[in-house]
Amino acid sequence: MTSAFRIDRVLADRPFAEACDPVLAVPDERRGLLAVAGRAVGPWPQPVAVYRTADLACVALARCRFPVHALAFHPDLPLLAIGTGSYDGGYSFDGELLLLDLESGAAVSLFEHWSGRQVLGLEWLDGRSLRLLLAPPDDWQDRAAWQEGYLAELHRDDWRAVAPASVPHAELAGPRLAVPRPDGAAAARLLLDGLHNGWEPRGPIGAVEELADGRMLLAMPEVAVECRTPSDTVAWSLRREGYGGEFAVAAGRRSVFVRAAEPPSVAEHSLTDGSLLARRELPGRFTLLACADGLPALVPFRYGDLRIRRGRLVYTAPHRRPSQSEQWLVAADPSQLPAADRPYRPSDRYRGCFPLSWDPAQTHLPGPGVELPDGSLVYAGTVHDGRGLQPGGSFVVRRGPADGTPQWVFRTDRPATALDLDVDRDAVQLAYDNAELVTLSATDGTVRRRGPLTVGGVSVVATALTVPGPGRLLLGTTDGRVLSCAT
Repeated sequence: MTSAFRIDRVLADRPFAEACDPVLAVPDERRGLLAVAGRAVGPWPQPVAVYRTADLACVALARCRFPVHALAFHPDLPLLAIGTGSYDGGYSFDGELLLLDLESGAAVSLFEHWSGRQVLGLEWLDGRSLRLLLAPPDDWQDRAAWQEGYLAELHRDDWRAVAPASVPHAELAGPRLAVPRPDGAAAARLLLDGLHNGWEPRGPIGAVEELADGRMLLAMPEVAVECRTPSDTVAWSLRREGYGGEFAVAAGRRSVFVRAAEPPSVAEHSLTDGSLLARRELPGRFTLLACADGLPALVPFRYGDLRIRRGRLVYTAPHRRPSQSEQWLVAADPSQLPAADRPYRPSDRYRGCFPLSWDPAQTHLPGPGVELPDGSLVYAGTVHDGRGLQPGGSFVVRRGPADGTPQWVFRTDRPATALDLDVDRDAVQLAYDNAELVTLSATDGTVRRRGPLTVGGVSVVATALTVPGPGRLLLGTTDGRVLSCAT
């Protein structure tokens, strides 16, 4: 079993790509380094990338649970202190203090408690002492919590030897004072402009497809569809304007369909120049899918719903089957609708297939999937647990078309972000949120290949994955790039 996935080409590349949308930048002129914190849209971690100013190469990357507010290079050691945090929406100011080792690339979280404290400022007083500006723990009966904070100092003889979760809450005590909350985005962008004027903020790619002439279509948070030429220039782009980030190419119609959330509607655009061809409102919210017959179809919209690509049927998982307690998978045949009605008229004749969970003691949350030539389904999902995702709680399963009996199950500790099928090679291609790629046998689920996804030695998380042909992969990433890979 080999672990390497060869990247043949990187599209939509640019300086400071790893930082996505920069919000804070701090230079270390003595070492010729620049730390850039970015904003990632959606559920993805917030990036902190460190670059060499001489050639703008990324030398280290950390991914943070919370938005980043402060960065500080250690005066002597190859360490970057990272302060993060946010308001939980109702009570607490949570956050982390992280140390990123610039040589190993490893980042450790130092606060003992899992919710931590929001860190608003950082300053190294010397090689042993780090000053922190902290938000109050919460705003309960504290009207000044949003304007004030606490000053604390941490002292360690060797910061490279500091263990994770080794800073207790008691060590964060200190005097209270006014603490401003400045926005560093404008200054960060001005600094980056002075180093290179070719950078641009881009969000995670939600879908990517290759056309027969070599052009690429992709979707991002603020872009419904972007069309890139084989020479990697933008041919045309549709701003989101309420679109839900989904598109489906209609075979033989030289057009692409996109879905709008508010008001619910579907629009058809020309693949030649992106011009609007037609738009129709819908009687509710739906998910847009490309089916095996080359035409798009609509299925009822549900949060975290099963999303089967290129199926002969369209699938969804209602909360409950009538007269049953468990969640069921149901399907409809879109070919029963006239071609002219698709995708404007949703299918409404659904039949029950089988329970979504094959284990009655568990609740399964479905994710991306594909339909195999024999009608069986391969899809990713997670086992619901009130404590969060548990070890082995992420799965990929192949279920038979008759009664949904699992033919194989592959388990991991991290959720899958995207999945597609290489029919000619009997291979299921998977991307995970820890920057791992996995190839499984579609027949028995055995692992053929797995390994990290890296660009220039820095890990990259794939958020969209498409198999355009045998032995090829297209990967859309959290930082808005497209990777053309060979497997």
